[in-house]
Amino acid sequence: MEASIVKPIDIEKEMKSSYLDYAMSVIVSRALPDARDGLKPVQRRVLFAMDGLGLRYNSPYKKSARIVGEVMGKYHPHGDAPIYESMVRMAQDFSLRYTLVAGQGNFGSIDNDPPAAMRYTEARLSHIAEEMLVDIEKNTVDLAQNFDGSLQEPSVLPARIPNLLVNGSSGIAVGMTTNIPPHNLGEICDAIAYLIDNPEATAEELMELVKGPDFPTAGIIWGKGGIDNAYTTGQGKIVLRAKADELLGKGGKRQIVVTELPYQVNKAALIERIAELARAKRISGITEVRDESDREGMRIVIELRKEAQAQQVLNNLYKYTAMQSAFHINMVALLDGQPKVITLKQALTSYIDFRFQVITRRSRFELDKAKDRAHILEGFKIALDNLDQVIKIIRQSQTVEVARAELMAALALSQVQAQTILDMPLRRLTRLEQGKITEEYAAVIKNISYLEDLLANPRKVFSLIAQDAEELKSKYGDPRRTVVKTEEIEEFRTEDLIPHETMVVTFTNNGFIKRIPASTYRLQRRGGKGVTGMVTRGDDTVNHILVADTHDSLLFFTSTGKVYCLKCYEVPQDSSRMSKGIAVVNLLPIDLRDEVTVLLALASFPADKFLLMATRAGAIKKTRLSEFASIRRNGLIAMGLRNEDKLVSVGMVADEDEVILVSQNGQAIRFQVKNLRTASRTSGGVRGIRLLDDYVVGMGIIVPDAYVLTVTEKGFGKLTPTRNYPVHNRGGKGVRAYRVNPTTGNLAVSKLVSRQGSLVMLSANGHVVNIPVEQISIQGRGGRGAKLMGLAEDDSVVSATWILQ
Repeated sequence: MEASIVKPIDIEKEMKSSYLDYAMSVIVSRALPDARDGLKPVQRRVLFAMDGLGLRYNSPYKKSARIVGEVMGKYHPHGDAPIYESMVRMAQDFSLRYTLVAGQGNFGSIDNDPPAAMRYTEARLSHIAEEMLVDIEKNTVDLAQNFDGSLQEPSVLPARIPNLLVNGSSGIAVGMTTNIPPHNLGEICDAIAYLIDNPEATAEELMELVKGPDFPTAGIIWGKGGIDNAYTTGQGKIVLRAKADELLGKGGKRQIVVTELPYQVNKAALIERIAELARAKRISGITEVRDESDREGMRIVIELRKEAQAQQVLNNLYKYTAMQSAFHINMVALLDGQPKVITLKQALTSYIDFRFQVITRRSRFELDKAKDRAHILEGFKIALDNLDQVIKIIRQSQTVEVARAELMAALALSQVQAQTILDMPLRRLTRLEQGKITEEYAAVIKNISYLEDLLANPRKVFSLIAQDAEELKSKYGDPRRTVVKTEEIEEFRTEDLIPHETMVVTFTNNGFIKRIPASTYRLQRRGGKGVTGMVTRGDDTVNHILVADTHDSLLFFTSTGKVYCLKCYEVPQDSSRMSKGIAVVNLLPIDLRDEVTVLLALASFPADKFLLMATRAGAIKKTRLSEFASIRRNGLIAMGLRNEDKLVSVGMVADEDEVILVSQNGQAIRFQVKNLRTASRTSGGVRGIRLLDDYVVGMGIIVPDAYVLTVTEKGFGKLTPTRNYPVHNRGGKGVRAYRVNPTTGNLAVSKLVSRQGSLVMLSANGHVVNIPVEQISIQGRGGRGAKLMGLAEDDSVVSATWILQ
């Protein structure tokens, strides 16, 4: 290498310069659409080449390979693959809202199937695509040299269609991306007409007309916030969901049927993902997924189990699959040759300004042509008025040049007029033809007047744009496909994904808790030995059992008067009755020295309800339930206690209720809740029952047709109608509820129940028996009842829960 041709350069400067050139080339010439016609260069070249091949919407299809070859050889020498890929996308009705290419053959599918090779498929322009090219021959847009300077190509198409907004665009450039969603043509045309009439229109006014993106695959947009942000700033995020309905299939099987998907979601991949999640038990309740889509439309069928809850299954599908997806709007387009983030109003204004230029240039072109034609027609008229002289001059002239010069001199004609007269065939000399020339001249003069007036009045040009918009809406407009819901979607809470299911929750003396589906326990007859409810270890026994929905709030009241809260689904579920469960201190920060004495399940916290709390010493307190709606993780004080008293019972009541307290020695008192003053959460209680060497074992809320259930330590029990208990003022000794003795043992449990449902009893050794309540004998306050549960000598009843089935 000769030293004279080696030029030292600074590599840093060269890298900056070269990379900048590359970046601008990608931005301007490849990845970003022009705001005027909404097309990238390769798309524009495909449409222009198809127009050049005469592939109108009503002409025969032509092989895609021929079209790709035309584009590559004349305008886009960058390989056939990206050209064909671009053409294919413009033919896919699931990719473009209004397809610009009409394809014949396999052009791919929403399942992400690849299109057939270009030698097999055929294409032509779609009807609406011709609106993109209309008037291109009338000098409406600038032409530029192609890659080798041998041909010219348009730098932008006349685009009578507002393509940037109606079809959208997406692309990745250097350092920037664009993602513009498609819209409904009718709505965009309405917005164009409104903006022309109201140039100062606000984004809010335009958004009254443009409801939001309108995707070719339909779907549902949730929330207007992302749309508002995108239209006012050019950037925003919208949440799209599939359209799914719960239906009954053959044999009464419950199904979720999906008929619309979010934009750009691969149907086959979605079905595979759903099946995968169902197999892995990540989503429960699904037995089968199948694709029933056909030429009539999309149909994905998801078969459900009988016990499955469709909404919970849907929530899981939305969270874990593409049935809910986000579309990040980034409205970046080339505006005056520079990439810019544009708003809805800027996009509309850019289109209107461009169409103003196109119509103005078209009008000037047509005006020039009309003037030229008028000039020629004026020459014809002069010639016809002096026909004999014209014929004489022509006959006497030796050459055409002489004849032309003689005509120009004799009749004051221009060279063009004289030449046109010489070129005129003899048939134009007939009277009929002369009349046609006169009529044509009048029409041309009228057209010239119209065009001059149009060019002199910009307002009339804008009016013409509005008329075009109205015509486009009438010709190509269609109903909106995508539904826009005004409600915003929040992030899924855990409970949104948890199905409602009835659970049996057990809690042991040593603080172990678990939940098991209620169906695990089988119904037994009175006196049955029961089935093992859980394993007891050492001195640990079950002392609480309740039935709750998975979405219920579990309130843990401790003997010291504190309350903690967990959702039922937050308690780990066990599949076996034999399991021990988990220590509650692993779920809640309960002091190890404290004891959970009451476990309560609540579905809600109504403002007109109260919590009624009773202590071992017979104190009672009424506090508004709403004060317990938000219990922090560290717990709250539920009741102030005195003299080492303990909280033993808690229930939800209303002011019109009556309550009954029952003691270990069999005493009971009934009084009205309204006679209790409402106390603050942290305050202490007032005397509910007067006790002597006794303590409270239960509290019940009186309801119509209710019975007082009393169960002793030795498994005896009975039902006593509540009418047998007279109403007293609180604070008295009450009346006898049960005559206890060494055979029966002291009272262990007292509850208010009806004759429906069953009673689940738990012994200290962990045995469970499930007895229909209707099998329990009804006796007076003095009766001792019957044996409900057979117990070993060292066993005793510790709790019982009434389940209303």
